[in-house]
Amino acid sequence: MLENLNAETILNVILEYGVPIIKALLLYIIGGWLIKRAVKIIGKLMEKRGYEITLQKFLINIITYGLWILLLVALIGTLGIETAGLAAALAAAGLAIGLALQGSLSNFAGGVLLLLFKPFKVGDTIEAQGVTGTVKEIDILQTKILLFSRKLAIVPNGPLLNGNIINFNTEGILRCETTIGVSYDADIPKTLERLRKLCTDHPLVLEDPAPVVQVVENADSSINIIVRPYTLTADVWTVNFYLQENFVSALAEIGVEVPFPQRVIHQAVKPVEEK
Repeated sequence: MLENLNAETILNVILEYGVPIIKALLLYIIGGWLIKRAVKIIGKLMEKRGYEITLQKFLINIITYGLWILLLVALIGTLGIETAGLAAALAAAGLAIGLALQGSLSNFAGGVLLLLFKPFKVGDTIEAQGVTGTVKEIDILQTKILLFSRKLAIVPNGPLLNGNIINFNTEGILRCETTIGVSYDADIPKTLERLRKLCTDHPLVLEDPAPVVQVVENADSSINIIVRPYTLTADVWTVNFYLQENFVSALAEIGVEVPFPQRVIHQAVKPVEEK
């Protein structure tokens, strides 16, 4: 059989199969090099623009896989294999996967938008989806929030992005707030002045904005005064505990009583009948 093969036949076989294989090898080498260069350049641009590390890794992976898939399709076409059917199969597979993973895709889209628009970052204290705590990690599908009780809440990114988000760290300062009741015979101007001094005496209370101390309500058994000092976000609990521990003694220094709820019960006594 080999004796029947002449030079022309061998040349035809080489031209028919060898040339496409050589083209495919060259396309693979050049295409692979271009993909690596492109991914490297894109990574540097993302880093320069301050993209989150999680988002950088995710986008680079997506771009890398996408480019390699395109290169694979081009290689198959170079070898003379029909690619229209392959493209249709890939599209059908993508549609099926998308329908099966609707919830996950929603969380995925939410994660991408969270990492792009940055309504909060790791280390921020937020309130969202019924939980309040410190953001520990932002993944592409979910966000991990460490609650003040040291429990870990894992919140899907889809609902998280679509709901209300309160970020306690955006402005860098927070307002403490407590309401103090004093008796009706208290000297109100003197009481307000003493409570303002209680706030300003603490070194963590900010001068600007100044503390707000005002009467807010004439209640049943007390005159209620609201006290609102401002402090840095990290110091809000320290200032709050300071107020709770010291406002009673501060008011006692000026003779102001802090009333407590009392209830008077009148009992009717039935007279004893004479026998």
